[in-house]
Parts: sequence; structure tokens; C-alpha cells
Amino acid sequence: MGISFLSAVVVGLVIGALARLVLPGRQNIGILMTILIGIVAAVVGTAVGAALNLGRDGFSFIVLVIQVVLAAVGVSLVAGRGRAVRR
Repeated sequence: MGISFLSAVVVGLVIGALARLVLPGRQNIGILMTILIGIVAAVVGTAVGAALNLGRDGFSFIVLVIQVVLAAVGVSLVAGRGRAVRR
């Protein structure tokens, strides 16, 4: 369990960081939230890739793109949650 947990954290960190890089502007969330969003996006993106029969032989660039897009959506939702709407 230790190695799989550590690998999930590392993948979450990478996916979360990539998501924050593709989003414009500054996101006001912490690194722990970024990692959590990245882990969730990695798991969901892998499941979507498996459902679409993508990446069956290991690494798939398409699955990585799906994971980063999901993480970017998650980061933007969480970062936008704390903002007040000004008129």
C-alpha cells in the first residue's frame, strides 16, 4: 500500500501542476488541494481512458490529456468557489 499511495501522490502532484500551468491567471488554492484534485483527476481520467479502450499497453498521451483537462476543470471550480461575484 505504501508504494501505491506514494505513486498516487506523485501522479496527483504532476497532474495538478500541469492543470495549474494550462489555466490562465493565478489560482488561489494550496498545494494539498492541488494534489487531491490531481489524484481524483488521474483516477477518473484513467477510468475514462479504460472505458474508451485507450492506453491498454501502458502510457497513453490521450489519457494524460484527459487527466489534465479534468484536473484543470477541478482546479478552476475549487479556485472559483472562493471568489465573490462583483457587479
